[in-house]
Amino acid sequence: RLSGFGQSGRFSRMAGHDINYLALSGVLSKIGRSGENPFPPLNLLADFGGGGLMCTLGILLALFERTRSGKGQVIDVSMVEGSAYLSSFLWKSQKTGLWEQPQGQNLLDGGAPFYTTYKTADGGFMAVGALEPQFYKLLIKGLGLKSDDLPHQMSMSDWPEMKKRFADIFAKKKKAEWCQIFDGTDACVTPVLTFEEVAHHHHNKERGSFLTDEEQGVSPRPAPLLSDTPAVPSSRRDPFVGEHTEEILREFG
Repeated sequence: RLSGFGQSGRFSRMAGHDINYLALSGVLSKIGRSGENPFPPLNLLADFGGGGLMCTLGILLALFERTRSGKGQVIDVSMVEGSAYLSSFLWKSQKTGLWEQPQGQNLLDGGAPFYTTYKTADGGFMAVGALEPQFYKLLIKGLGLKSDDLPHQMSMSDWPEMKKRFADIFAKKKKAEWCQIFDGTDACVTPVLTFEEVAHHHHNKERGSFLTDEEQGVSPRPAPLLSDTPAVPSSRRDPFVGEHTEEILREFG
């Protein structure tokens, strides 16, 4: 039973959407830039992560238990609780110093100059995730800077100024130029690919990560990739809404 608020509790009969479930789980309060309103991450986190994936996990767990007990059971999947459970890392790391600053000013939420995105000269973006010191050194090198001339990487008071400095540098080259500099390095700098670009990126092409159907529509390949029983994707178009309703109902009597 997959629902937004679960099968019990005072909200169980209320309508809601991804943004509402994230709000109630506490996760939404952690997402967004400093000084700005919390920002919903599309409808990926609660609907598909906390909802769909958690429901799949529950089904698999129940099927596994059935092999031992021979009994089925009801699975109560709440998107609020699923989203909260996905955020267990946030809860368990509260006392490590990772989240001591306000929203958008911490290590992993856009506050650090080495874990954020930067706009390029042609209006594209680069994603930077140079957390470890050895990766950060490669970032600094690629930007044409010298570590000795900069404050310590983890000096949080210097982060706002460093973000401005990095932004100025990234704005001087096009996205493709930055790819030439950072591709093949461990600087953890990658292009932010648009939907139009993603299927043509060399890494994705080498892995066959995206599929093109008979109508030239592009979509992700089924994941994860299993070594012995990989999914066999279809190149046929997606069905229209309701196209096979009667056919399926007849199949099930």
